[in-house]
Amino acid sequence: MSPSRSVLGIGAGLAGAAVAAAAGVAADRLWRARRTAISLGVAGDYVEVPDEERVVIAEDGVPLHVEIDEPEGHESRPTVILSHGYTHNLTVWVFQRRMLRAAGYRVVLWDVRGHGRSEEAEDSTYTVRQLGRDLGAVIAQTTPTGPIVLVGHSMGGMTMMSFASAYPDVLRERVIGAAFISSSAGDLASVNYGLGRQLGTIVHRLGPAAMLRLSDQEALVTSTRHAGKDLEGYLVHRWSFASPVPMSIVRLVADMIFATKMSTTSAYLSSLMLHDERDALREFIGIETLVMHGDHDRITPDAHSEAIVDAIPGAEYVLVRNAGHVLPLEYPEIVDEHLIDMIDRACRALAGQARPKKRPRRVVQRVPAPGRPGPATKARGNPAS
Repeated sequence: MSPSRSVLGIGAGLAGAAVAAAAGVAADRLWRARRTAISLGVAGDYVEVPDEERVVIAEDGVPLHVEIDEPEGHESRPTVILSHGYTHNLTVWVFQRRMLRAAGYRVVLWDVRGHGRSEEAEDSTYTVRQLGRDLGAVIAQTTPTGPIVLVGHSMGGMTMMSFASAYPDVLRERVIGAAFISSSAGDLASVNYGLGRQLGTIVHRLGPAAMLRLSDQEALVTSTRHAGKDLEGYLVHRWSFASPVPMSIVRLVADMIFATKMSTTSAYLSSLMLHDERDALREFIGIETLVMHGDHDRITPDAHSEAIVDAIPGAEYVLVRNAGHVLPLEYPEIVDEHLIDMIDRACRALAGQARPKKRPRRVVQRVPAPGRPGPATKARGNPAS
């Protein structure tokens, strides 16, 4: 059950049983060999103390955990609001919040309902549509005025699309920039998770039922997790990344996944498979937009980002080579660089210093060779401030 829980919790969360069966002892041995080439890192490196912690109350009364960073001089700059993905929490943004804070931007991060330190809710409310309204509540209660930049990873990007559907006027009046990282506007039911069409179809059929059964056995799932740490690490790495990362990063992702209750994971699944916000993308036309994706993303193939770019003329598209689904943690220096550039462009446009330009249809970013991390990108301040 541990392999199933690990893979099911990553991104779309469906491939567990099939992959565990195929992996077995061979996968365990492969991971033991591979991990010797990956630096360990220190878990404490990813702990941040916010300037303020706040509880935002959603429209249905669910308390949402919010953290706010307020560097000196942020008043002249937009607020950047970061939304995380399925089975993760706001910690996935640890490197980006550091970069943005150093660059002088106010940063708002939140845990979506049922994740991280936010409260649980009724299963019927675990939908992408509800998350869009929750984002609306976060904005209204933490950033009631001023320009905003929205950034979302995976389900966080879907949350932004749902927000655009629910609050188009707020989007057009206040959002000056948007970044969709490893996200999708719909058609997730067609993803085969790198297993091939036939096996992928089987996983889609069996996944929801298997997760529903496991949701009643939280204690058993947790105990079996501890019996297979190496195989769990292999599977988390395989479905989250495509290059060597510190073992502490693998553990960070695994801990986020297992901190999310199986019942919550199961309840969100149907909504993710039904998610279709392609019509909402037109609301972002005219807003400075960045789309990023890894070319080895097994959870959400890069064709999903291409569809987003097709729907938003002028959006910048950065396809990162040798990268998987969790780009903010795998290649933070690349995400930081393009994110700060997009925000700078949005600020210049807001100040009337430049008009939005049509960005290249595709920008293929060369990444550091395996064995990195490479040098971090220096944060640049906003020239419009």
